[in-house]
Amino acid sequence: MARPLALTVGEPAGIGPDITFAAWRQRAELGLPPFYLLGDPAFITRRAERIAPDLTVAVVEPAAAWTTFETALPVVDIGVPISAEPGRPDESSAPAALAAIRQAVADVRAGAAMAMVTNPVAKNVLYRSGFPEPGHTEYLGKLVEESTGVASRPVMMLWSPELAVVPVTIHLPLKDVIAHLSGDLVVETGRIVARDLRERFGIARPRLAVAGLNPHAGEDGALGDEDLTVVRPAVERLKAEGIEARGPLPADSLFHRAARASYDAALAMYHDQALIPIKTLAFDHAVNVTLGLPFVRTSPDHGTAFDIAGTGRADPTSLIAALQLAARLSSRAQSPPIARRA
Repeated sequence: MARPLALTVGEPAGIGPDITFAAWRQRAELGLPPFYLLGDPAFITRRAERIAPDLTVAVVEPAAAWTTFETALPVVDIGVPISAEPGRPDESSAPAALAAIRQAVADVRAGAAMAMVTNPVAKNVLYRSGFPEPGHTEYLGKLVEESTGVASRPVMMLWSPELAVVPVTIHLPLKDVIAHLSGDLVVETGRIVARDLRERFGIARPRLAVAGLNPHAGEDGALGDEDLTVVRPAVERLKAEGIEARGPLPADSLFHRAARASYDAALAMYHDQALIPIKTLAFDHAVNVTLGLPFVRTSPDHGTAFDIAGTGRADPTSLIAALQLAARLSSRAQSPPIARRA
């Protein structure tokens, strides 16, 4: 039986509902895979009346979403009322965002959905509610561990046709990166990236480029010894396992066109080292893909944009790319390799 994608509402006060409406409106033109939105139907209806009055909302169970999708936006009730207004998160925001994520994971694990796509959340809103995880990626790993009893190591990859990057350390202050960076972390991340590029993206022999931590990859220790003592030994371990990896490479020359043609994914040592180049090259269509999970999860690579929420001006391009990539990754057995262009 054909299964839809499960799409979470994200931060209700943000642009998640807006870009969902815009994506659904382009479903036929773009041949989008059927999806259903996890949220509060009354809230979704109110937002639609505000910016998309011609849109029809249908409250359904996941099994009915596929047939409903052609004529109405399928909405699955998460059982959490939402009162937040555009641009103004309130006490309903965090419980709703988290309930939608939990339900999406449960639906995918139960086979009701083929993959999950998550609309943007506001981390500061989650943190104020007592949310203990650094972000979406880490929370998904926790949910998988709770449901399976098996520890999960989720890895965040930002993917676009131009570039794929993986930050080895993610949501950390820069002053804490060195303390958390280790050879084991680099190796484990590289293994997961290589495996998922093979199994989900269909790349027979993935090529990994590993960035150095320090300027010029440390200049043989003159600009810090971490590249000699941590990164280089980790790359050698990956190579010994049969993974095609190179590094440490100077990050300042890793992302131009000719360099990008030489690898399938770049491993960066910290958040901005990875995200600055991909947001420069593919700001409106990059996709956040979580590797290392027993299911496919993608997300737009942008935030909640409170300043334009509820105006109808939000660009759905990244969400559309996330929906399309989730469907392609979920049906990889019937698809050609998902490669990047140089």
